[in-house]
Amino acid sequence: MAQEKLEERVAELEKQLADMKRRIEMLSRPNDWRSAVGMFAGDEGMKEIFEEARKIREEDRRLTKPKSPKRKKRAHS
Repeated sequence: MAQEKLEERVAELEKQLADMKRRIEMLSRPNDWRSAVGMFAGDEGMKEIFEEARKIREEDRRLTKPKSPKRKKRAHS
């Protein structure tokens, strides 16, 4: 009976150790834009979202682009 309790305790400690190692690894990663690089590589859903966003940006640029002033034709004297 004592052997079973010891095995259970060791198994629980091994789980806790694995969890602590995972947490330490996560904390040691850079927490900036570099952690997101490649996150959506090959994701078809994200490709569609990026394409729609590009279309929206292009339309916004087209709508906000300054219009060239109209030139008045000069009458020849």
